[in-house]
Amino acid sequence: MSEHRVYGYSFASVYPHYVAKAERKGRTKAEVDEIIRWLTGYDQKALDAQIEAKTDLKGFYGDAPALNVARDQIKGVICGIRVEEIAEPLMREIRYLDKLIDELAKGKAMDKILRTPAP
Repeated sequence: MSEHRVYGYSFASVYPHYVAKAERKGRTKAEVDEIIRWLTGYDQKALDAQIEAKTDLKGFYGDAPALNVARDQIKGVICGIRVEEIAEPLMREIRYLDKLIDELAKGKAMDKILRTPAP
């Protein structure tokens, strides 16, 4: 079975869509970047370098410095599919980010999006 074609998309090609979705709902690029950094472990300089290099999604997630251990707390439906039920690991990582951006656009507070434990 061949790889899903989305794995070959460059992160730089999908990133503007994340930002546009957030900004249409009154959120910011900085919040999008914060979510991506939280999920992947990239710092801002490394994230910008990945975008500049037009790294494909397979490489972007494969090279992520530290995928957040709390990402398994991301639950819900994105594109009609429950994120937690996606069997393919790379597709699940991609959909985690989609879900987080969706939560941002829906007005959810950043501490909830980033799964910050209650004090």
